[in-house]
Amino acid sequence: MFINIYPLENGNYTTVTEFILLGLSSQPEKQELIFVLFLVMYLIGTAGNLLIILVIVWDSHLHTPMYFFLSNLSLVDFCFTSATVPKMLLNIHTQIQSISREGCLTQIYFCILLANMDNFLLTAMAYDRYVAICHPLQYTTMMSFQLCCLMLAGSWLIANFHSLLHTLLMARLDFCKKNVMPYFFCDLVPLLQLSCSDTHLNQLMILLVGGLIVLIPFICIIISYTHIVLAVLKVPSARGKQKAFSTCGSHLTVVILFYGTITGVYLNPSTSHSAEKDSVASVMYMVVTPMLNPFIYCLRNNEMKRALRKMLNRKTVNVSPLTI
Repeated sequence: MFINIYPLENGNYTTVTEFILLGLSSQPEKQELIFVLFLVMYLIGTAGNLLIILVIVWDSHLHTPMYFFLSNLSLVDFCFTSATVPKMLLNIHTQIQSISREGCLTQIYFCILLANMDNFLLTAMAYDRYVAICHPLQYTTMMSFQLCCLMLAGSWLIANFHSLLHTLLMARLDFCKKNVMPYFFCDLVPLLQLSCSDTHLNQLMILLVGGLIVLIPFICIIISYTHIVLAVLKVPSARGKQKAFSTCGSHLTVVILFYGTITGVYLNPSTSHSAEKDSVASVMYMVVTPMLNPFIYCLRNNEMKRALRKMLNRKTVNVSPLTI
């Protein structure tokens, strides 16, 4: 049962207790392909992000602020995809597309929380690169372990507040008859479109609070990289410029992927939203970007590649048979 009937003074009304997630396609012949595709992306993303964490923890040379934030970003990306993709795969496998109202609100809470953490960690990493390139002599002092922990704790605190705000605002809404979403997870925008309550406050909070939480870190990243570019252009040697830009190139690629897709979903007027465009954008920032992050950082980062080869070579030596 998906609805309950409650008496009102002027009659009865129905309230939705479960939602139907149609996924990315309602065509049965495409479900198997979608299942395999998302399973592969999830496994690749999970293995890649966990490998980055393992390499950073294992190699003491990577115990620096830059890799401290990168390991946390990988952990957040792993949790990000785990908040939605396993439920989607279960729905396709069992052909049961329902999710309870409580489960939907829980999914919204964690999705907003982890998206905010991605946002804040990318900003912290941009600031770290700014200090490393523009103030190299003061880097150890300016990026102390205590400051890094404080930045991380502050990010979690603000992210929790923001996600809790939207979750509580969503919990107060009524859902009368419509309960079908053409999405693979519960998200703010499609859920608001199903509500029979006044959603102006929810939409206002998305634009104001959500806009500020996305815009302020993005401006900080732009300012950081403006200073970085100006500083690098003053470097006399071409090799020095190339080395400086190579350390920032991977981070900039992830920034463009993340902000480009998340802005298209949440910071456009509700009238411009369509299920098809929002679904594609959601897949990009919730599944594709977390899957690509390990490859972007590993393939473009010489220190990560060196540490990964060192760890794999040591593992190979440890498991190789003894020679007589």
